[in-house]
Amino acid sequence: MSLSIGIVGLPNVGKSTLFNLLTKKGVEAANYPFCTIDPNVGIVKVPDFRLEKLAEISHPKQIIPTTIEFVDIAGLVAGAHKGEGLGNQFLAHIRECDAICEVIRDFKDNNIIHVNGKINPNEDKETINLELIFADLATVEKRLDKMRREAKSGDKEIKINIVILEKIFEQLAKGQPARSLTFDKEEIKFVKSLNLLTSKPILYLLNIDDNYQENTTINPDGDEILALNVKLEEEIVNLPEEEQKEYIKELGLKQSGLDFLIKKAYKLLNLETFFTTGPDETRAWTVKINTKAPLAAGEIHTDFIKNFIRAEVINWEKLVACGSEAKARDLGLIRTEGKDYIIQDGDVCNFLIGK
Repeated sequence: MSLSIGIVGLPNVGKSTLFNLLTKKGVEAANYPFCTIDPNVGIVKVPDFRLEKLAEISHPKQIIPTTIEFVDIAGLVAGAHKGEGLGNQFLAHIRECDAICEVIRDFKDNNIIHVNGKINPNEDKETINLELIFADLATVEKRLDKMRREAKSGDKEIKINIVILEKIFEQLAKGQPARSLTFDKEEIKFVKSLNLLTSKPILYLLNIDDNYQENTTINPDGDEILALNVKLEEEIVNLPEEEQKEYIKELGLKQSGLDFLIKKAYKLLNLETFFTTGPDETRAWTVKINTKAPLAAGEIHTDFIKNFIRAEVINWEKLVACGSEAKARDLGLIRTEGKDYIIQDGDVCNFLIGK
């Protein structure tokens, strides 16, 4: 399952630095607006300690984690929807993303200029969100004009879609994102086809410094917020791997902020992980929550969906506690599940497939 998160924000808030740390890809992160001219894409491993535990049992030739794609675009500025700056040119690159990570500056550094000349997280958040709303308004208005012309044919589906578009337009015009609306199953299909920026789940990443106090955070509006000291994370990443672990412990943390961010992003997309393990590989697979076994098998190979017979399933902790698959079988802990079984996070699966 290919999943992506678009990183947005004003210039000089730490977007490209964050992207560099996430992907360890050499994207320039300079101290001036619009240094990221082309969208940058990087694949990030989702940290999961369960893989190592399972590998201790199977002794595989390789361990393969699941991944998320991050897309970094040029910084947006007020008026981007009207062509100001460069950011508007690249909004199309995140329309295809599954979620958005909005980076907001809450650190002071006289050597790094702020595009608005002052540090005000709530104002920055409002600026970016309004640009996303304006971009969506243009999309909805254009689609409405087209469908109102087509409605003269009497097509019932077009008329239904016009009602949906008018509902979204009204919400956007109030300055509210499309994701604040609710739709039924049939409506959701059409809404998804619009690829609206404000219909995507959003995670606000507050780029902080050592003076950050939790009580001074931005207004979340019900969305997820993660405070992250990107400069500190840069120090951690630049250390050798073993020293990284020690430094994280010294800071009183269980994991790095970057790992926490990746897991938060994974959760934001309503994803869960199941595993396959054996002598060739121990591998993590990504599915949406409430995915049935045949579709989960289809992540391994699309032919497995139609040829699915049954699945042998055990929770990863039970398998690790047993120490081997053979012992788990002897104890009757490996269950046989059919086509209606809903995959649970942490399941270790063996799919039986027909021809």
